[in-house]
Amino acid sequence: MQANRSRDTGPELALRKAVHALGLRYRVCARPIPEVRRTADIVFTRAKVCVELRGCYWHGCEQHHRLPKANQDYWLEKIEKNRKRDAHLEQLLTAAGWTLIVVWEHEDIQAAARRIEAVVRGKNATKK
Repeated sequence: MQANRSRDTGPELALRKAVHALGLRYRVCARPIPEVRRTADIVFTRAKVCVELRGCYWHGCEQHHRLPKANQDYWLEKIEKNRKRDAHLEQLLTAAGWTLIVVWEHEDIQAAARRIEAVVRGKNATKK
């Protein structure tokens, strides 16, 4: 599992490219809440919006996740821990006034980028 990249994956790069093409600027793999040791894939600090791009396999997508036949107990526990960690991060962000946008790797990248743009621009408009 060490060889699995934690950032700059193909889907992540494609999403960042699409969001950047819409004129949005962001931080990559940054901590939205400095005292919490968790990073988000894309962070818009002024708008207080975080984007997490979740892989169907690692985060247990309801539509696409399939357990391997070997060592199922290990993988069930691993995926469940990932889901709990994801839910905990969402609670922390919400409590701190952040908005979390979850994008699954199977989603259309352009549609996801437009969804992100709408949220970020909407939050920036209300701050002015």
